[in-house]
Amino acid sequence: MRTRRQLILLVLKNSLMNQQARTAATLPAPPTPSSLFFFSSSRRPTTIQYTRSRSYSSNITMSGSGSGSANPDLDSLFQQKRILRTKVKKDLKSMPSSQKSQEDTAIQNLVLESSWFKSSKRLCAYISCTPLREVETSQILEQILSHPPKDQDNHTEIEKKLYVPRVEDKNCHMRMFNISSIHDLIANSMNILEPAPEDSDGNQREDVMQASDPVDLFLLPGLAFDKSGRRLGRGGGYYDTFLLKYQALASERQWKQPLLVALSYSRQILDEGIIPMTPHDVLVDALVTSSGVIPISKTALERM
Repeated sequence: MRTRRQLILLVLKNSLMNQQARTAATLPAPPTPSSLFFFSSSRRPTTIQYTRSRSYSSNITMSGSGSGSANPDLDSLFQQKRILRTKVKKDLKSMPSSQKSQEDTAIQNLVLESSWFKSSKRLCAYISCTPLREVETSQILEQILSHPPKDQDNHTEIEKKLYVPRVEDKNCHMRMFNISSIHDLIANSMNILEPAPEDSDGNQREDVMQASDPVDLFLLPGLAFDKSGRRLGRGGGYYDTFLLKYQALASERQWKQPLLVALSYSRQILDEGIIPMTPHDVLVDALVTSSGVIPISKTALERM
């Protein structure tokens, strides 16, 4: 299996051969204004204006959050990311527990009440980890795994199929397995809950990459985001690498691309241009904050 460094170098080499290479430090094309709808917790949409740094077609990329590249400009960007991660982690650590709890509840309620979540049949979601200070997903997972799921008016919703992540090794290799109960999760060596590859009866769990039907929605974690879809991960490259593979699979099978939605605390939303971008970072389609849903890509504007 290729390491992340080999994948990065391969993509750069292919880009040069196609005469489409850009330097890693090159910023996106000049932004153009986009008019989006901001859905607040009161469900009353208002129009907001901001600029997008990339077209949606740039969303299909490869992870490049590691280091050790032969390109010094790329190494410089990786160093900038490491510095920014340290700052964001410090800021999250100082976040009052009362504010965190309030935002956790508001974000999860926005997801659960949204039409795009209710209509999803198959989705991938992360298992929130308190020490990592990720936005909570416990209420979302609980509703998905209820049989059959109910909305707040006790109406039966579409039954959903849930896949959650399992880290396989330190080389960006992550898989998404189907679970049917919260009891299907076990703590790994880092005390993070993950699905075992086999269920209690010894049967292999379904891997989303071998599923016969497409995923509608990904609920993603991250350290920081901006309103053009940039996402700063924790440096392992697991999600960027996995999303690239799944997007390639969806294209190969002529499936509709899944909606990539990141959950974010208010202090994780950074100003435009602060998050460094390598040529291999995957943009998100939308953000959900305690204030509302921010659609970003064309896909999000059409489906949210």
